[in-house]
Amino acid sequence: MPRYEYRCRSCGDTFELSRPMAESSAPATCPAGHEDTVKLLSTVAVGGSAAAPSSAPRAGSGGGGCCGGGCCG
Repeated sequence: MPRYEYRCRSCGDTFELSRPMAESSAPATCPAGHEDTVKLLSTVAVGGSAAAPSSAPRAGSGGGGCCGGGCCG
């Protein structure tokens, strides 16, 4: 079951709730009992790791030929 993160506007507490996707927008009460809460946007990692090196070439990394090297002048 997905977990959703919420923040209480009354006390500033941030909390998570496990609930079905169909109920993700339903009002949530904070652990202190306040009802003025807002659902926070969460990021989801899709494949790979943030620390994994990229296979895309870096800008300014040089290279061969006239398209990226220094032979055209």
